[in-house]
Amino acid sequence: MKRLMAALAFISLVSASAAAQDAKAVLAAASKAMGMDNLTSITIYGSGANFNLGQSNNANDQWPRNNLSDYQRSIDFSTSTSRATAVTFAAPVTGGPPVQGAFQQNITPTNTAWIQQLEIWTTPWGFVKGAMANNATLSSSGGSKVLTWTTTQKAPSGVSYKVVGYVNAQNLVTRVDTWLENPIFGDMLVENNYSNYREALGGSMYPATIVQRRGNGQPVLELQILGANVNPANITALVTPPPPPAGRGGGPGGPGAPVAAPPAATSTKLADGVYRIGGGYIAMAIEMKDHIVLFEGGPQNETRSQAIIAEAKKVIPNKPIRYSILTHHHFDHSSGLPAVVAEGITIITHENNKAFLTRALTAPRTLAPDSMSKSGKKPVIETVQEKRVLTDGTRVIEIYHVRGLPHVEGMLVAYLPKEKILAYADMFNAPPANDPVPNPPVVGTQVFVANVVDQLKLDFDTVVSVHAPNPDRNYSKAEILKSLGRN
Repeated sequence: MKRLMAALAFISLVSASAAAQDAKAVLAAASKAMGMDNLTSITIYGSGANFNLGQSNNANDQWPRNNLSDYQRSIDFSTSTSRATAVTFAAPVTGGPPVQGAFQQNITPTNTAWIQQLEIWTTPWGFVKGAMANNATLSSSGGSKVLTWTTTQKAPSGVSYKVVGYVNAQNLVTRVDTWLENPIFGDMLVENNYSNYREALGGSMYPATIVQRRGNGQPVLELQILGANVNPANITALVTPPPPPAGRGGGPGGPGAPVAAPPAATSTKLADGVYRIGGGYIAMAIEMKDHIVLFEGGPQNETRSQAIIAEAKKVIPNKPIRYSILTHHHFDHSSGLPAVVAEGITIITHENNKAFLTRALTAPRTLAPDSMSKSGKKPVIETVQEKRVLTDGTRVIEIYHVRGLPHVEGMLVAYLPKEKILAYADMFNAPPANDPVPNPPVVGTQVFVANVVDQLKLDFDTVVSVHAPNPDRNYSKAEILKSLGRN
């Protein structure tokens, strides 16, 4: 038995050594085929689009698209630096013609986090260099050679991030995968696809088509690359961000800089048993006979959600929180949901969102375990189609679906008829005092009034917005109507 175990150990060692040698041979062939034996830096240029992760109009649709023109990315692999720029054109979520803007991404040696560095090391050239430097292992899948290596960066859980690349029969890198922690998707797949390779001056190869997907398989970046410059002489200038505009200092921070503590959750009594919770995105705690209902209990992040839950329990003691009403699925309103699930609270959302949230919130969370994964609890999601009523025989909460909103499908508002309070998110902000009747009128305000005033004919005096106005306050119905020129 001892001889057998020793033999098996020897075979395993030999196999691992052979796999490492095979990986080196595959990487050498890829480097030669891609013309990168002497490549230390590169600039690619073209056009395309980027997409806003977590802000889709419908939870099951593609992320919103922003067109990019004059796209250029320069990478210096020797210093782990990169700079990308483009001109953007995007239609406002409230409607209207596209607005021109600017896209830029600066990755410097101080940006060591994998969420930044992956944009360098998951490119075809970066992947090969990273695999050479990090003892990649070799396997195969579907006719492709598969190389796997791990990063020096560590996830919050302490594990290294994994990078998996696919090399085709022509020894070209066609796909590179890695994973990032995400409050909604958990261990979120970042998939980079490379195709339609062309030859640059000097013989190096570059993919003319680049697509990066994140989360649910939807693209976050699509590029049509027109050309590439290999080892440009001015690479240092190309990857160096410009200085801040005159009269403005640089931003504080950098690695090791102190992080400001989030503001404490504070509450204001709106009516008997009804509290507005401030200190971030606004929430409401509503007391029922034997439980509590939260309006927007999972916004921003886990810390904010935990603060809302704690404040609700403080102002309404000795009662469990049974429900949390989610206005819509956008990630700035739902990234705290793991804390809601961990507390055993049922999520109420529009029916559009149930399948998406169920898949996302039950995904593995090994990179950054959160309160939900540690609790072992699974999400419980109930839905609203057009209307749902929560009542204990005395208190009534009516939940309505707002139709025709450009910002998102499946928006919910909450209405307390006895207290004449209506709570909403994201449709409009209170107009400034110097412009009480905007021209043109805000589309979101028009949709809000058309739904809750004209169609549903809800009788309310106080309006609570999840996005706190400046200065912070509640709105009145009269103020909203005035912004549309109505009495």
